[in-house]
Amino acid sequence: MLRTPTGGAGNGAAGPAGRLVSIGTVLNQLREEFPDVTISKIRFLEAEGLVEPSRTPSGYRKFSPADVERLGQILRLQRDHYLPLKVIREQLDGRAPGEPVRIPAPSPHGDAASEGPERPTAARVGRAELLAAAEVEEDRLAEWESYGLVAEAEGGGFDAEAVTVARLVADLGRFGLEPRHLRAMKAAAEREAGLVEQVVAPLRRHRNPQTRAHAEATLKELAGLSVRLHEALVQSALGVRLH
Repeated sequence: MLRTPTGGAGNGAAGPAGRLVSIGTVLNQLREEFPDVTISKIRFLEAEGLVEPSRTPSGYRKFSPADVERLGQILRLQRDHYLPLKVIREQLDGRAPGEPVRIPAPSPHGDAASEGPERPTAARVGRAELLAAAEVEEDRLAEWESYGLVAEAEGGGFDAEAVTVARLVADLGRFGLEPRHLRAMKAAAEREAGLVEQVVAPLRRHRNPQTRAHAEATLKELAGLSVRLHEALVQSALGVRLH
């Protein structure tokens, strides 16, 4: 595993481009590519032994550029290939420096670490792949479904948004938040989605194809703004500062 002790050759402390940074700075860097990443997720990956930041004498985490790069690889492998953390750790730790990460092909039954046909990485994943991505057992997924937090898409399978929701619900669960606690969040999200739909609906009904295309761009922009506003409101209510 990549080690980055303070003062070591790989900790990047020699110059501004390689300086050690706080977990809040790491979060801001990663969010350019991974908008859903959280500080708790980074801490969880550390607890699972996937990354080992150095510590100041007072105990604060300090991440090197190599740590940040490794975190990006981990999140990318989870997002794009739905690999469980055990497999990701084995792949990252077992490769030579500069060697690309080998993506294990799943079995026909959805085992991400087994040989088999190529994984369908497009719009949908199967149930076994969702379980692997969220790192939970079937009973937990069934409970989430019973509360309406996760649902199969029409025609079967789970879309990328369902995978993201599953991972976040799993992360929150590690702090003791149960599905019943998250119903209010889901209800609030549905209300926000309803407001966005009201704005976009007239554009979608327009005869002009360009206007309809603009409706989809507007939908994405409004969704992004809604997510950012929700995050800012929660942080403001809790008095949280990431810097």
